[in-house]
Parts: sequence; structure tokens; C-alpha cells
Amino acid sequence: MKTLIVEDSATLCEIYARYLDGSGLDVSSVQTLSAAQQQLSHSAPQLILLDIELPDGNGLDLLEDVKRLSPQPAVVVMTGHGAEYAEQAMRRGATDFLSKPFDAARLRVTLLNAADKLKLRRQVEQLSVKRETLGPLVGQSSAMQAVFDTVELLSGTRATAFLMGESGTGKELAARAIHQLSARAPASFVVVDCAALTADQLERALFGKSDAAPDGLVAQADAGTLFLDEVCSLNFEAQSMLLRLIQHGTYRPVDATREVTADVRIIASTNRDPLFEMREGRLREDLYYRLHVVPLRMPPLRERADDIVLLAERFLLRISEEEGKAQSALSNEATNALRHYSWPGNVRQLENAIRQLVLTESAHHIDEASVYRMISGTEMAVDTDGLSDAASIDYRASDELGIQPLWLTEKIAIEAAIAECDGSINRAAKCLQVAPSTIYRKIQSWKAPS
Repeated sequence: MKTLIVEDSATLCEIYARYLDGSGLDVSSVQTLSAAQQQLSHSAPQLILLDIELPDGNGLDLLEDVKRLSPQPAVVVMTGHGAEYAEQAMRRGATDFLSKPFDAARLRVTLLNAADKLKLRRQVEQLSVKRETLGPLVGQSSAMQAVFDTVELLSGTRATAFLMGESGTGKELAARAIHQLSARAPASFVVVDCAALTADQLERALFGKSDAAPDGLVAQADAGTLFLDEVCSLNFEAQSMLLRLIQHGTYRPVDATREVTADVRIIASTNRDPLFEMREGRLREDLYYRLHVVPLRMPPLRERADDIVLLAERFLLRISEEEGKAQSALSNEATNALRHYSWPGNVRQLENAIRQLVLTESAHHIDEASVYRMISGTEMAVDTDGLSDAASIDYRASDELGIQPLWLTEKIAIEAAIAECDGSINRAAKCLQVAPSTIYRKIQSWKAPS
């Protein structure tokens, strides 16, 4: 550990350095405040033994320079003027202090304790720093930190991985991250869309037709990873073929006379509940247990509120660059609107929504209304026939009975809530306990020509 002694007496610097012989500290010394300030930037000491009285200033002033460093060194202050200066030094960030005079044993113990505290502090800082990315995955939330940990665990093994989660949560990205972080990264990552294949098609696609030179997807994934996307959609015949590949690591190409060995890592995914599928008889029990060795649940975006703005800003930057457009900034109200939407289509819906915003918005500052329009444009179509028909109904019978149409009751209630919330649709939606996009969609329907 680099250790800097700041003491105006060259003789004392030499004595202190000798006291520290054999301590494992790499010791250097300076005699002035200005020289110490230069050493902070040039040699980046990790531990400082600092005298207060220096020929060109107060040694405590160096503590202000130390605070601006990252990472910060530990500072032990020396003083011959009692506890008052020591207390002042501790308030300004010193790790410990020594009262002059002191012997070699006291100096060694104090500095080595400060070094141990520094090591511990940096370990804690490293553990507390949240990773924003892992391979193609992005997220700071606790849910994604757990995903990162499991991906790293899986990347160091040969075990079959089973990724579960709703559509759009990034199951394929997690599978790619496992592959990229593993020893198999130099080889191929091959994706099989199980939902699009019948048993016959799966057999031909996976195993090929020739035993002389196998040409299927398994052969392409040799020494690499085979990702079986939506594996629960396979019928029983296809599940049987897959089970043999996982159990024995061998397969027989179509019309071949002998089996071929397969050196592939299997990663499977599903957007269904595999345990429910097994209990309902749609997923083979033996295949379930072969796949379910190390499960990884990909959290939906509604459980990752801390990641929504992070993802949106990254999508905004990337898509703006792809489309050759200047990047816009999200207002505080816009980011709040993003965070409070449930995102049923998860990360995929968010990315599509941001792409729509980049392509359709011309303003450099994205506001709350733009976000609601963006969200509304990516939601599934909502049946509004009843509302449009209501505009052409003769309400004389309703008026005679004193009954107000439901759409008009909604309109009055929503407009009143918006007015009470000073025009904020986001706050009004919270009060009415609906999504902001619902209010925006209804406002648009009222403006539509009858």
C-alpha cells in the first residue's frame, strides 16, 4: 500500500520510515503542503501520515483535497497540540490521529489499522455498487442484480439452464449472456424457435439428414450453446427427441444408420408455468426435471420500476443514433409517467414505444403528454365501439328518466379530476386509480369526430 509521510522535518521522516520497515507499506515522504498536494495527483497514495504544522500551510487543508479524490486515501493526523486539533481533524475526514511523541510500535499499529479499515471500506464499496449491465442485459434494480448473479453462476457450469418469464422480459438476452460469459463463447449460439416447429420439422432442423456430415442445428452448435426458445410449446413426440439429446448427449440424424455425439450446452426458455404444464400433462415429467436443473426467472418490467427510466434513456440514445436524429431529453413528468405505467409487454414494449417516440416526436424536450401518446400507440387496440356508437344515440329517453350516459359520467369525472390536479393527467390518474394511458385514450376518443 502506497504510504505518504507529510512532515516538515526530514529527520523525522527518516525515523518514521525506519519504524515502518517490514510493515509491508511502500513509504515515501515530503516536507511541505504543496509537495503533498502534488503527490496526491502524481503518485495516488492510499495511506497518508499527516503533520498539521507545515512551513507553507496547515496540514488539515490537505484533507479538503483528499475528499475530492476517488478512491479516497486514509489519513492519520499527527499533532503535538492536544485533543482539540485531533477532534477537528476527525471531523474533517481523518481516519485516526497520533499525539506526538510516539514510539515505533504505536505508529505501526495505528497505520496498519488504518490500512485494514481502508481495505474493508473499499470492499464494502465494491459490493454496494450496482452493476448496470451484464453482457446484453441492463438493470440496476435488486431483481436484475439477482439475475446477474444467477447468470454468472450458470456461465461457470455446464448445467442445463431453464429461463422462465413473460414475453418480452429478455429471456434470449439472458441466454446469450450465459453463453458469452462461458468458456463456450468462441463457438456458436444457436436459437431454435420451438413454437414454430412440428415434431417432424424439429427433428430435421435439429439433427439434419446425413450421418456422414451432420448439418442440423445441433451440429452448428457443436462446442457451443443450443437455445430452445418456448420449449413448452413442443408436442410429446418432439419432447421425446429432445429428452434423448439432453440425457445421453447423442442423436440420430434423419435416415442415418448410427448415432452422433453432441457437445452442446442446452438452455431452454418458456413464457408459461412449466410446473403447471407438467401437472396438466402437456410437458413430460422427465423432461421437466432434466430442464429444471438451474432455473432463472426473468422479472417482468412492472417489478423493475428502478430500471424503466434507465432502459428508456438507453433506448432513446441508441434508436436516435440508428435513425440519425438528435437525441431528446425526458422531462421529470415524462420519466414519472414511464415509471407508473405497468408495461404489460415488458422491455420489448418499452423499446417499441421509445422507437415510436423517436420517429414521431420532433421536440427536443419530451413531455408527459408525449409519453402518454407513445404508450397508447403501443398498447393493444381497445374496443371503443360502444363510445363511438353513443355519440349517435337519441338521449331523449335518458333525459326524461334523469339518467346520464356512462361515457358522459366518466368524462365529467375525469375532467373534474384533471382540473383538481392543476391539469396533471398523471396525478389525476392516481386519484382515479387508473393508468394515465387510459385517461389519455378517453380524451382522444372525445375529440374524435362523431
